[in-house]
Amino acid sequence: MTAVPTPIPSRTQFVLEEIKRRILTGQLTPGQALVETELAAQFGVSKTPVREALKTLAGTGLVVMNQYKGVTVRMVDADMAREVYDVRLLLEPEALKRAVRRGASLDAARDALTRADEADDTAERSLANREFHRALYLPCGNPLLGRMLDEVRDQAALVSAVAWAASPSWEREAGEHREILRLALEGDADGAARALHAHIASFVQRAFPDAGVEAQGEDGPA
Repeated sequence: MTAVPTPIPSRTQFVLEEIKRRILTGQLTPGQALVETELAAQFGVSKTPVREALKTLAGTGLVVMNQYKGVTVRMVDADMAREVYDVRLLLEPEALKRAVRRGASLDAARDALTRADEADDTAERSLANREFHRALYLPCGNPLLGRMLDEVRDQAALVSAVAWAASPSWEREAGEHREILRLALEGDADGAARALHAHIASFVQRAFPDAGVEAQGEDGPA
């Protein structure tokens, strides 16, 4: 029999989402210590839900747990960016290509793009951009492929948060998003996949020139 995942208690879920939000919006910066007692006091909970939330975040790659240094927000460097974006470049364009070829609805991607354009702050725009990308790959028809991309989603958002803090590039990326969606809605699966590959590769190359991500996919230059 397949084991049913144990639901995360509501207090732990609240703490988890709030810490994640602070990390991905830059309120908690890479390398910053996350002290259980301080976080528990801020959230008005015991240390237990904080501890469980931090363990979950360590599993997703957003924080690092060290026996001697305690828990810290994960540092972002070229090596980390390369690892995460290599996975995205390998999987995300293929997932979009499959979604387009199977005629999947991309209404969620269109809605996310609109929310990003109308966002009032960085946090809201970042969340909408994440949802845009997820809405492109999730209807690919392969749940395992979607879950694999979900696993690197938070780490990719952390890379983006650090890059945007140093050099905001929202307008350029918004234009690229619109072009990707246009091609996808026109049924051009290969063109949309190439545009998405180029979008992902150019971002990490601008933000982390030493990351050394592959600039080409199997269809040729992105």
